[in-house]
Amino acid sequence: MLTLFLQASVLILLAVFLLWIVSVILTNASIVDIFWGFAFVLVNGFYFFSFEEWHTRHVLVFILVTLWGLRLTFYLAWRNWGKGEDFRYREFRQKYGPKRYWWISFFQTFLLQGILVMLVSLPLLSVQFKTQNTGLNFFDYAGMALWLIGFVFETGGDFQLAHFKSNPRNKGKVLNTGFWRYTRHPNYFGDAAVWWGFALFSVAASGYWQIIGSLIMTLLLLKVSGVALLEKTLTETKPEYRDYVRKTRPFLPWFPKK
Repeated sequence: MLTLFLQASVLILLAVFLLWIVSVILTNASIVDIFWGFAFVLVNGFYFFSFEEWHTRHVLVFILVTLWGLRLTFYLAWRNWGKGEDFRYREFRQKYGPKRYWWISFFQTFLLQGILVMLVSLPLLSVQFKTQNTGLNFFDYAGMALWLIGFVFETGGDFQLAHFKSNPRNKGKVLNTGFWRYTRHPNYFGDAAVWWGFALFSVAASGYWQIIGSLIMTLLLLKVSGVALLEKTLTETKPEYRDYVRKTRPFLPWFPKK
């Protein structure tokens, strides 16, 4: 398993290095965000095609990872197309200075994302390496159910938000309908649910400690680049958001308070 992990790590390192070169040419480090979903398709595909014999769980997880990763990749590419560098990376560029940031960005952003991809994808490695038979068990079906719930929330939340923002009359307003009525971050909740679905597939294959990858993904969504960062920004820029916060659950979906 370690050999396979290290081989995949080299593949991802090469991918992020080439992507970093492109970002330097374009002066746009935020293209790394688009790569995030596709990186898991790449890693999982490498694991999948490293074996000559495939069982039901192998194929099932390969399909689910590919659907999730490509959907996220195309959505982020469409959302960010023509908008220039994201404000987070512009702030980094200003902080470190353009003459230094071009090389700092490799370690701070691209290499870091490559490392996180490899850690988060541990449940996928477990599924592909440890699955030894064609049968599915309770944890597989529970994983499918959780993946489906997460995929619906993530995809539905992204679609509703894009539709909401497309209307100029909604500028400065807060989306509080649809999936956004039950959680302030349906897309992030959905993302976490998808990865806990993969964790259950790992458990089904007798891979237990590897579910730490799903835990890392959840912590990233809650404490680093997801909920915490967005909540701070929205609270400062949208006065209505404070009332929305009082009524709506932050992450796990539930009925809003009256």
